[in-house]
Amino acid sequence: MDKNKILIFPTDTVYGIGTHFLNHEGVKKIYEIKGRDFNKPLQILVSSLDQVKDFVELSEEAYKLAQAYWPGALTIIVSANEKFYQLTGDKTIGLRMPNHPKAIQILNQYGPMKTTSVNQSGEPPMNDYQAIYDKYHHLVDEIYTNEEPMSEVSSTVVNLTKNPYEIIRIGNISVEDIKKTLSK
Repeated sequence: MDKNKILIFPTDTVYGIGTHFLNHEGVKKIYEIKGRDFNKPLQILVSSLDQVKDFVELSEEAYKLAQAYWPGALTIIVSANEKFYQLTGDKTIGLRMPNHPKAIQILNQYGPMKTTSVNQSGEPPMNDYQAIYDKYHHLVDEIYTNEEPMSEVSSTVVNLTKNPYEIIRIGNISVEDIKKTLSK
């Protein structure tokens, strides 16, 4: 399995563009393809909680949220461990486990992937396969089609490195749902 590939694939929310999290050249190319500011980090998609244990020790809050909403449309920002920092230079990490069979299959094959939505930075995510293919097929290694429904709403993002936690983006999981889960 070539972990240096750049892939476009469906998730439960929107189409994502990603590469193995240690493919530094691929990550750089994703930023260039999107015209994304290099100071805006990419999230890491994982297929299981086991893939997460190498990067972080989940706090009680993170574990509660993961148990309640993974697989699903929640990105949790946590502090990275020393090993992850040495490998990537990242001190924090945004983690998500998508609820989509094709995405999980790809993550099982390739391992954890740094990903972002398919679009030019600042524009809405693209969710039409043909439009994505026409615009990006010459820039990436593979584009996967989608046979499953997608919400077409980006994930809710919760930053647990702040005290109190900070909700960065609201998706289909509401502020009230997050508060209720964390108060249990």
